[in-house]
Amino acid sequence: MFLLPRTGSTRRHAFALTLATFGTIAIGFVAPGRLAAQDPPRARDLGIPFPGEIGAWNAITDVAGVRVGHATIIEGEGELVVGEGPVRTGVTAVIPRTDGYEPVFAGWYSLNGNGEMTGTTWVEESGFLEGPVMITNTHSVGIVHAAVIEWSRDARANHPIAPGVWWSLPVVAETWDGRLNDINGFHVTKEHTFAAIESATSGPVTEGSVGGGTGMVCNSFKGGIGTSSRRVGDYTVGVLVQCNYGRRPELLIAGVPVGQELLDWTPPPGSGGSAGAGGAVDSVFDGLGSIIVVIATDAPLLPHQLKRLARRAPIGIGRMGGYGSNSSGDIFIAFSTANIQAWNRGENTTVEMMSNDAISPLLLATAQATEEAITNAMVAARTMVGRDGNMVPGLPRDEVQRILAAHNRLERP
Repeated sequence: MFLLPRTGSTRRHAFALTLATFGTIAIGFVAPGRLAAQDPPRARDLGIPFPGEIGAWNAITDVAGVRVGHATIIEGEGELVVGEGPVRTGVTAVIPRTDGYEPVFAGWYSLNGNGEMTGTTWVEESGFLEGPVMITNTHSVGIVHAAVIEWSRDARANHPIAPGVWWSLPVVAETWDGRLNDINGFHVTKEHTFAAIESATSGPVTEGSVGGGTGMVCNSFKGGIGTSSRRVGDYTVGVLVQCNYGRRPELLIAGVPVGQELLDWTPPPGSGGSAGAGGAVDSVFDGLGSIIVVIATDAPLLPHQLKRLARRAPIGIGRMGGYGSNSSGDIFIAFSTANIQAWNRGENTTVEMMSNDAISPLLLATAQATEEAITNAMVAARTMVGRDGNMVPGLPRDEVQRILAAHNRLERP
């Protein structure tokens, strides 16, 4: 690992990796991959039951070739000074297949459009995703968009129309982290974007308060990045979410109204911060959020079928109590790594398509993996204090286990 100053111009280096605790704030770091010694528990580790067969990593990276990377920025504490911090934000990159220019079939869908995912009109028109899917905070979409174009240019990751001439319409999605982060300070830089892309790896995926999910809130608890997968015969469906939506009263876990039973729960003394769930901050910000869902599969689906997968993400969100509120940007994209070399600028190609009569198990797998990915994000995320001392509590795992056990919904080892 190499230290990369936030304002520096050094490019192909990662940030020094440090995990922040509240009271010790790490300066500008990236989390490339996962540290086994510091892995947070996942939902299944708590005994939360989920249907379906998972892949080896229970992650979007179970789809061969898919890689995920994060750049996480945690700086400062105390009163907000716009442009200075505190900062709780970052960037996440999902790379579909290769570093080179090899577009994949894709489709997208929006449940509620109070959000942004750039490049989707060309995905809709062409049927292809032509680069990584990037996720960040709402006000950093522009810098990440420009940085992906620069990275693509320098990495020769776009196939040129003519020597020295190419164009790019990157897919960059967002959710709003202004409750904890100096979102109007524009702290995400192109170097963070490069780091997220270049740190992307297969295998286990870091979850919780990392990358684009660093400052996010989900159902009045700390949210962020989560992932899950399902095996469906010879194929795999993988999902990655950046969850930043919902309110505590609607929260369901494993079908149990956990949020209702936690309405009076407050963080233990010593958590720090000026307000927790149910406090003044919640009354202003609760429900003002969004969720981005990225779906990957190796099943041979064409763009219209991938749109069908994207339309099933809301079923998984609904299982958690989400409903697409007016202020929520609920935007989803699905891609397939099958049909290698389907894209060709000048020649006809032959592609394989799964029968529509065989697609239903993939639709179910998408809903199941989306539900589990959101739960994983909430289980992994820990209490965070951000700007102006605003505190968002982590999901109280012991309480969740107690409630599920009372409803006979906890799986024992």
